[in-house]
Amino acid sequence: MNSKTFVALALALAATSAIHAAPKTIVLPPDGVQLKPSSLPGYAKAQAQCVACHSAEYMLYQPPSAPRPYWDAMVKRMKTVFNAPIEDADMPLIVDYLVKTYGNEQPK
Repeated sequence: MNSKTFVALALALAATSAIHAAPKTIVLPPDGVQLKPSSLPGYAKAQAQCVACHSAEYMLYQPPSAPRPYWDAMVKRMKTVFNAPIEDADMPLIVDYLVKTYGNEQPK
């Protein structure tokens, strides 16, 4: 194949690819579970930062007997492993909300 034929073929392929490369949209179903409301400052932080990436249903899958160090490790993991946009100053507030709402510090 000569170079002119190769260039023509490459241009035709590029033009065809551009036609079929339309942007795709994904529509997710609505969340069936919301975070449990609380007057704790971490509630607003969790609404803004945690459920931006995953459903509040994720909290329901965590053990209700989970102690504070468990929730602290989970929040740190979300930030360091999954690059969650959580400010360092907000982490203790979120942990406090999670352990008191979903963990072993829930009111009896």
